[in-house]
Amino acid sequence: MRASYEPLRTSSRRLESPFSWGFLGILVLALELLLPTCSDACGDPPKYPSMKPKGNPAPPYNAGFAVEYECRPGYRPMVPLVHPTSAVCQSNGTWAPPLREACTIKSCPKLAGPSHGDVFYDNGTTTYGSQVHYDCDEGYYVVGTKIRKCETLGKAVRWSKKAPTCEKIFCNSPTRIRYGDFNNSHRTRFEYKEKIIYTCNTSNETDHFTLVGESILVCIRPEEWSSDPPECKVVKCPYPSLPGGTIVSGFGKKYYYKAGVEFECNQGYSLQGSRKIVCEADNTWVPEIPRCVQDGKPVQPTKAPVPGSPDGKPVQPTKAPVPGRPTPSDKTPSNTSGAGVIVAIVLVVGAFLELIVI
Repeated sequence: MRASYEPLRTSSRRLESPFSWGFLGILVLALELLLPTCSDACGDPPKYPSMKPKGNPAPPYNAGFAVEYECRPGYRPMVPLVHPTSAVCQSNGTWAPPLREACTIKSCPKLAGPSHGDVFYDNGTTTYGSQVHYDCDEGYYVVGTKIRKCETLGKAVRWSKKAPTCEKIFCNSPTRIRYGDFNNSHRTRFEYKEKIIYTCNTSNETDHFTLVGESILVCIRPEEWSSDPPECKVVKCPYPSLPGGTIVSGFGKKYYYKAGVEFECNQGYSLQGSRKIVCEADNTWVPEIPRCVQDGKPVQPTKAPVPGSPDGKPVQPTKAPVPGRPTPSDKTPSNTSGAGVIVAIVLVVGAFLELIVI
């Protein structure tokens, strides 16, 4: 009897995925995903306004992991310390015991106000993070920073920057102007609220100068006057003629800066525009000269008649006589009177010859 031998063959059946296990396999997989793992039992440590984890620990935070807290910058430990300052990660994913604030805020020293000024605390305290601002008495101004803050310096706190001072307000001499000047122009420095007054020269050859702008300047801030210097110039507007109307106030031969005129229209006409106008710095009337209208049409200006012409038509001028040339009245008599003289001479000569012959 001969025994037969066959080598063992590996099974051709493959391992099935959990999804082929049916409902039970899906349930087991879901439980594995939902149950917390022991490698990351707690979330981030609790946060506090005055405290922070010492050393900045990083996750994972496993069960039994302890976090020690320290005071944040600008805070100091309470004395006496009666609260725990560490928390431990529990197996149920919580931190215990619940901590309370164990630090208190630091304060900067009280500040004295500057000479001719004062210091004000914005929130009424000198604690870390607070701000103060400085103001000076009237006639003085702040030199330096106006605001300081209580900030950290290492483990201590102090006020930022250097305390300012209050200096007296002065203004330099303002700009000189053409065709004018201001009082006390010989001075170079003026005090707070001191005034200067500009005036213009009296006139030029034909017209007078007008001050355009503010005549009075006041020193209000360091090196700053209340307005720019004015100008001295000739401001003259054209004569405000109104066809169909007349001027009722503001009569004049010339109209200079700020001169005002008021109009009214003749009977049967209505005024279109402003009754009152003013001569402004650009030599124009503001608002513009109004118009007198009748039936919606403005009155057209008429030309004045030429002097010496009764019917309004120009008179032809006569020619002037040429020097050295006789005028018609200076001419010699006509030829008739000359012939009579000749006849008389002939008669006298004939009579004389007749006497001689006899």
